[in-house]
Amino acid sequence: MSKPVLYTFGGSVWAAAPELAVAELYPDGAIDTKVVNLVQGENFSPSFIKLNPNATLPTLEADGKAYTSTRDVIAYLVENGSRPVKRGTSFIDIIHEDKLDPNFALLLSRNDEELKVKGAGLVSAFLSGRQDALHKFSTSTEATPFKAFYEAKIAANGGLLGIYKGEVADAAKEGFFKQSQAHYDTIAAFVNQDLPNYLPASGFIGGEEPGEDDFHLGAWMARIVLTLGAKTSEEAAQAVEKSYGKPLPEKVAAYWRAWVSRPSWKKVYAEGLH
Repeated sequence: MSKPVLYTFGGSVWAAAPELAVAELYPDGAIDTKVVNLVQGENFSPSFIKLNPNATLPTLEADGKAYTSTRDVIAYLVENGSRPVKRGTSFIDIIHEDKLDPNFALLLSRNDEELKVKGAGLVSAFLSGRQDALHKFSTSTEATPFKAFYEAKIAANGGLLGIYKGEVADAAKEGFFKQSQAHYDTIAAFVNQDLPNYLPASGFIGGEEPGEDDFHLGAWMARIVLTLGAKTSEEAAQAVEKSYGKPLPEKVAAYWRAWVSRPSWKKVYAEGLH
């Protein structure tokens, strides 16, 4: 039987979640990996859309089947891992709600200053790379069955790119700033008020070792801390306090320390948070 194949990318927030699970639950080499470069829009190739109609990472091919959501990929990895861990709960649904979306947390800008900084950096390059890829792939003959998909993606990504390129009316830009501030505030409230209620005093939701919920939450937290200015795990506490005006709640801080001390975390985030 061929080995499972995990489609991943080093800059993807949700692809890091199964990478943590693989590092925790599988011996080296048990799962093959294939890199799909999101910055270059490789996930929008017709061949990848055939595999995953959502064109998202992570994606897992195993036992002749494609698993195309973070939840399903991790559920498979947990179910077939080398040791049992605590299975997931409804918390997984919560951390994947749109209002807590870690991808928009990276792409948002709350004012002109943030817009200028992000527009000169990775965010603009990411959006431009996606748009170029969408236009390129959408004109191929293989893309014909996915015409509606490409049209929707080109419009949505192009709208966001237009904001960063200064090509939209002031009213649209101000609306984006308000949407961004609301998203930022919602995540801040979740981290400071709601998240501690789901966490134990020490260790993980899954117990002394990470469980299924923890693979999702660990990856989510890494991205959120990155958006607050931390490039490495060690910079997290300072970045959060600077952004939120207060330290992480003790339960959240203890949870972060539990994760960053593990070999799996150090492996997945060896080159920094993402």
